[in-house]
Amino acid sequence: MHIRRAVPADAEELCSLLNEIIRTGGTTALETPLLAAEFTNWFIDGEFTLVCHVAEHDGLLAGFQSLSLYGDPPKGFADIATFARTNPKIPGVGSALFPATRAAGEELGFEFINATIRADNVSGLAYYTRMGFEDYDRLVQVPLLDGTPVDRIKKRFKLGTSRHTSSE
Repeated sequence: MHIRRAVPADAEELCSLLNEIIRTGGTTALETPLLAAEFTNWFIDGEFTLVCHVAEHDGLLAGFQSLSLYGDPPKGFADIATFARTNPKIPGVGSALFPATRAAGEELGFEFINATIRADNVSGLAYYTRMGFEDYDRLVQVPLLDGTPVDRIKKRFKLGTSRHTSSE
């Protein structure tokens, strides 16, 4: 798997990948599909975007991971988002992306990377735990667009540590 920085030309394919995840539901707080221009602004070169990496596998963009300041995180924190293609499912995308994202967070001088995950996103919670993220807060009963309350688990990864030893 090849990891590189995302560029605006990746937006259409990555937006399609993300929109499929959004339409399936249950694993992202995002509930409304994005247009490619919105995707570019949110994840590649927008005001709050810090870095976005993509994983390429057999000619496909298999997934992406971004760091941003979206949502005004606490001082010293960058926020992470990770999305992997569901069709076809390609194992190991998140694990392949994290070292580049972690290095970028360290280079940018952040102390922590924050992940906010829906409590019903079992695979997302497991992924971030495998990467070495630890629970530190919980947002209780955040309503989805349809009004369904779902907790959000906040996990953080302390940069400058070497806890990531497992694979996806």
